[in-house]
Amino acid sequence: MNERDVFINCPFSPDYQDYFRAIVFAVIRSGFVPRCANENDDGGEVRIDKICRIIVESRYGIHDISKTEPDPGSGLPRFNMPFELGLFLGARKFGGRTQSRKKILVLDRELHRYQAFISDIAGQDIHAHGGHIQQLIEKVATWLRDEAQDPGVPGGRAIAAEYARLSADLPAIARVKRLEPDELTFKDLTAIAAEWILTENAAR
Repeated sequence: MNERDVFINCPFSPDYQDYFRAIVFAVIRSGFVPRCANENDDGGEVRIDKICRIIVESRYGIHDISKTEPDPGSGLPRFNMPFELGLFLGARKFGGRTQSRKKILVLDRELHRYQAFISDIAGQDIHAHGGHIQQLIEKVATWLRDEAQDPGVPGGRAIAAEYARLSADLPAIARVKRLEPDELTFKDLTAIAAEWILTENAAR
């Protein structure tokens, strides 16, 4: 288990893209390493095996279970996020002494909304972001800052302001790399975010 790895469990749909990028940025800016199921595109690795491997390797888990509305095409909700939260909880509960040290941040739009569809986690501390990216970043950054114990890590509002500037710069950065912003892969995103953070801080 890697002490700085953070497993991100959230939707990968286009309408959640900005939220996902915000979480990734907040994780990197807080001095941690973002991990997710999209980090490698290896057709030879079964997806559930890859998810389980990343969960085992990650001490921290950020789980946004806010997107539960039915899919317009199938009419059914997506259960990947609650399922992967269950895997992470199971790893902490049954994975032995090392895995028991895992830490979990559960996010939703509203504090008690989850009780209508996943009441088995009643009693967990749920953090609400209200569907707002700034609040999402603040929740993630505050949680990770407590874990980092690094005085060089700024507060959540400062990180949210930095992310807003990166978002404004992203089209130009992508053009230089001859990419479109909507085709950036997870590896593209993490590399761009890390480089932008270094450049931004070097200029101060």
